[in-house]
Amino acid sequence: MGMKSKRKGKVGEREAAEALREVGIDARRGVQYQGGEESPDVVAEIPGVHFEVKRTERFRLYAALRQAIDECGGAIPVVLHRANREEWVAIVRLRDLPNLATKVYLTLAQG
Repeated sequence: MGMKSKRKGKVGEREAAEALREVGIDARRGVQYQGGEESPDVVAEIPGVHFEVKRTERFRLYAALRQAIDECGGAIPVVLHRANREEWVAIVRLRDLPNLATKVYLTLAQG
C-alpha cells in the first residue's frame, strides 16, 4: 500500500469516527499497528461492535465484509464506507441487524 493510500485510510478513519460522533456515538480512530480484534479501524463506545472503514471509490462490498468478519473476534462486524462527495454508510449482515440496533439503542439511551 502506497503512502497516499495509507494517508487516505487514516483520514477516512478519522472522518468515520467523526460521523459516528455526529449521530451521538463516542468514537475515535483505532490503534492500527496491533492488528486483529483489539484494533478495529474505529473504536466506538458500543460494546461488541467491530468497525472496518473503507474510504474508497472502488468499493468491494463482500471483500470488505469478509475482512470485518475475519477481524471482529466474535463482535458484530460493521463496514463503514464513503466514496468521494457521498455520505457515510454502514453495512451490516442482515442477521446481525437486530442485535446491532439493540446495542446502538442502549448506547444512545445511556448517553
